[in-house]
Amino acid sequence: MKLITYNVNGIRAAIKKDLLVWLKAESPDIICFQETKSQAEQVPAELFEDLGYHAYWHSAEKKGYSGLLTLSKVKADKVVEGMQNPDYDMEGRVLRTDYGDTTLINLYLPSSTSGKLRHDYKMAFLQDFGKWVKKLKKKRPNLIVVGDYNIVRLDIDIHNPQRKDKPPGFRPEERKWLQEWFDNDFSDAFRLIHPEKENDFSWWSYRAGSRKTNKGWRIDYLSVSEPLSSLVTDAYHDHEAVHSDHCPVVMTITHK
Repeated sequence: MKLITYNVNGIRAAIKKDLLVWLKAESPDIICFQETKSQAEQVPAELFEDLGYHAYWHSAEKKGYSGLLTLSKVKADKVVEGMQNPDYDMEGRVLRTDYGDTTLINLYLPSSTSGKLRHDYKMAFLQDFGKWVKKLKKKRPNLIVVGDYNIVRLDIDIHNPQRKDKPPGFRPEERKWLQEWFDNDFSDAFRLIHPEKENDFSWWSYRAGSRKTNKGWRIDYLSVSEPLSSLVTDAYHDHEAVHSDHCPVVMTITHK
């Protein structure tokens, strides 16, 4: 199974940049888009149907903001939008799809770049989402959680780890939560394949030509639960895809 996660920073804008041409060539079994900034009715369904995909949306109530889309070649057995918590679900940040005994979560964690209120919101989201996932994992142990986590995990996951200002996404309390996530509940698929690889990022600021100079951050992850971690045979960043300020993260799972 080939699975891709990709923050497209507006799916309609990405489509204008030949996203569908790229998608047809890559032909993943499942792809999870974050930050779609669209309602389902704003994107013609046949664009994905013609490529052989079932489309599952969880859009924010606020138009042009946040939102998720999961495309899969196999029809999902179950689809659940959100965590049944209106404080979070109104922003379109969690989308569950089940395929047999495996559950996939498409996730877009909040950013906290706009100040203290959003940082507090993000930290509350992390705690509540963590509890929600632990409860789900007891019922559905074959669990994959992919998406834009908006947090740097390791010092080698950012181009300038020595910076003193600790910006949003690189704050100690956020990183502590993410490290505990990987220590206790999940494996980081990219690090399973590339445990010490440096300067391999998934996001670059649009400012000052950051992508050309590779001044990036790794904030997009493919998390796999223990029963699935031994089945990960490949994981990498597709740096050639330039539809967004993020790049896709690709994982291959091979059943023995």
